[in-house]
Amino acid sequence: MNRHWIDYRELVGDCLSESEVPFDIDHVSHSIGGFGGHAFRRATHVTMAVIPVIYYARGDELGDYFSVSSRELVSMVLISILLIEFIRLRWGIVVVGQREYESSQISAFAWGGIAVGLALLVAPEGDGSGIERGLFGIPLIFGLTFVDPVMGEVKRIKKDLNSAIVAGSVVSFSVWLGCHLWLGTPLIASLLLAPLTVLGELPSLKYIDDNATMVLIPLAALVIMSPFL
Repeated sequence: MNRHWIDYRELVGDCLSESEVPFDIDHVSHSIGGFGGHAFRRATHVTMAVIPVIYYARGDELGDYFSVSSRELVSMVLISILLIEFIRLRWGIVVVGQREYESSQISAFAWGGIAVGLALLVAPEGDGSGIERGLFGIPLIFGLTFVDPVMGEVKRIKKDLNSAIVAGSVVSFSVWLGCHLWLGTPLIASLLLAPLTVLGELPSLKYIDDNATMVLIPLAALVIMSPFL
């Protein structure tokens, strides 16, 4: 284990979680695989953007392949994530791209997968068929896949939370307003949910990762406002 990480743990105690790590700590040195592992983690984040596109464009076809509906397929994947995470935690396994503290707590990947699955299951869908059904699900998930890596890298490089918030806001509004033009996401929803996506990256919660809150906070707001949209 990295010596600096051990020193930090000695200062704050053994029950360290991501929420308790200083926002400007260099996660590269604490990632399994070093910079390569860190880069793999970021790349995985970004490539998750294909999930909602495939789901809304080809979800029914994928479901037919497994003889289930697209929603049942999502539920099956969520159950698989939970089972795999249980086994991983039982044995304290960490893989390339994960951080050392994830050997004893639910990983960011698992939280992200759970949040993405819930967004696909819960987010209201548009009329018609195909990609247009994802007028809410796509920007919700794009917020996680694009905003989180940008804010994380700005915090790591600039060591400044305000700069990360500004950068994240630019990306978030670009995502939501872009989906307004692309998919017909209501403008009022885009303007209200874009800042909530950024807000979801900020709270320091001990038991839930920001990969979840960046989706679940705007998703909760969307569910509340959906009768008015």
